[in-house]
Amino acid sequence: MSKEITSKDIKFMPAEWEKQSAIMLTWPHKNTDWLPILNRITETYTEIVSKIIPEEKIIIVAPDTNIVKRIISSKIHNADQSKIFYFECPTNDTWARDHAFITLKDNEKMYYLDFKFNGWGEKFASDKDNNINKQLFATGILKGEYINHLDFVLEGGSIESDGKGTVFTTTNCLMAPHRNQPLSKNEIENKLKLFLKAKRIVWINHGNLIGDDTDGHIDTLVRIAPNDSILYVSCSNKEDPQYYELKAMEEELTNLRTIEGHPYRLLPLEAPSPIYYEGERLPATYANYLIINGAVIVPTYGQDDKDRKALETIASAFPDRIIKGIDSNNIIIQHGSIHCCTMQLY
Repeated sequence: MSKEITSKDIKFMPAEWEKQSAIMLTWPHKNTDWLPILNRITETYTEIVSKIIPEEKIIIVAPDTNIVKRIISSKIHNADQSKIFYFECPTNDTWARDHAFITLKDNEKMYYLDFKFNGWGEKFASDKDNNINKQLFATGILKGEYINHLDFVLEGGSIESDGKGTVFTTTNCLMAPHRNQPLSKNEIENKLKLFLKAKRIVWINHGNLIGDDTDGHIDTLVRIAPNDSILYVSCSNKEDPQYYELKAMEEELTNLRTIEGHPYRLLPLEAPSPIYYEGERLPATYANYLIINGAVIVPTYGQDDKDRKALETIASAFPDRIIKGIDSNNIIIQHGSIHCCTMQLY
């Protein structure tokens, strides 16, 4: 059963740019869909580690941690292994954003919320990934209280917090089949408010990326930044099948107001030019960046002009952070990007 958090001192779900204790990664291996490009994706994950480790600690989950240790030791020169906690357990896949803990905190204590992960609406196997959190918490590495919400399906990529009591999500995802039916939208909203200590839930009703397995995760479309700023995927090419949905989403955001009643500062991220793999269009997006202590790690796609503009736009939203780009063409083959691969813990 879910445990209700009743402390009046608990903050709202933190904004991603608040001080973090670690980033969690779930490592690719031969028994995942990464097998055909395992060497390439391992290189990309190693680069992600190299960008994070100067800024904060890392938790790496893998079925065989010795393999990962050897890779990191050989690829990242002078890597501070004391900043990496390796946890060995079975995994289905690698999408830590959607199976890892969602953190709430007060001034002194962390609350690690464990929601049910069911493979984005029972599309993919998820039994092993859904058991990671309980096993990880049992190691004692996370200092706080475990909160069991395994009777409610919620993926970390489907919610975005401003740290002030507003949580953003998408109707397409949370109302998609095989998640929390037969709950109504109003019932789901009430549960989100209760579980995440939110004052309000903002539902985004438009926006679609071709090839997206998640039914429209907010972190592929709309991201919240400091000073009431919103970065969002835009499309200027009317011939692109995504154009009209993304334009409708932009209009939604234009009409949106902060909890204080003010317009948001809107920062468009022009979508990458279409990327294909084996004839299939992939859901490439610059919005799937990761905020860490002191830096923002941004996906790039080998499209110089668009990559540069995306990096500049994200830098304008986070002027106090270093912007680190990582080529994400390997990650997008499995329909995700940097934010999907990672989860911040507080």
